[in-house]
Amino acid sequence: MSNIEQNIDNQNLVNNWQQVSKQLTDACNHVGRKSESVVLLAVSKTKPADMIATLAKQGQSHFGENYLQEAIEKITMLKEQPECDGIFWHYIGSIQRNKTRDIAEHFDWVQTVERDIIAKRLNDQRPAEMSPLNVLIQLNIDNEESKSGCLPDQLPELIATIKGYERLQLRGLMIIPAQADTNAFARTKQLFEEIKQRYPELSGWDTLSMGMSGDMTEAIASGSTMVRVGTAIFGERD
Repeated sequence: MSNIEQNIDNQNLVNNWQQVSKQLTDACNHVGRKSESVVLLAVSKTKPADMIATLAKQGQSHFGENYLQEAIEKITMLKEQPECDGIFWHYIGSIQRNKTRDIAEHFDWVQTVERDIIAKRLNDQRPAEMSPLNVLIQLNIDNEESKSGCLPDQLPELIATIKGYERLQLRGLMIIPAQADTNAFARTKQLFEEIKQRYPELSGWDTLSMGMSGDMTEAIASGSTMVRVGTAIFGERD
């Protein structure tokens, strides 16, 4: 690719990111929320490190990755670039037991914790010199057999366990609702608030990760504090 072509691609990427950022701001304004109350997580899986670096230079700081080895390569590469110092890396893929050490050692957030054995391994394998790992419980709000996630009635037991781990900071919930469920966001928000009231000792309970490219406006209206956007920013997956 020539330098001219690369510059055009970079400008298109920045334009996409600016449009999504504006959509986020407009959605917040529409329901009387401050735009700073919602974090934009740029889902950069399958996309090259130079695209992440381009957005980091624009001020985008949160990036989400699904594929572990690909993510580690990008994290390692971008550590060498000063403009990428402020990046927060989120793991948003499924977690197998043999992946927990690498996840605990490289990421700032994990959004897909759904069972105690994974939480315990992340806690035990989080390096002592690093700050506690921010974790979200992935909630299967629609009880779909095809999807991962903790069921709502399993939440109290999992929360009680995770809040006892010193190397983890429990921050909230993440959902991927069924497309046909128009009430999933509201139900999750209600559950999120009930947990906040039930466990006042959860001082870090502040994050509700819901909403993606196609439904971020609805999610923000329902109280989402983090939206996960990939295609609208980076284009179709490679």
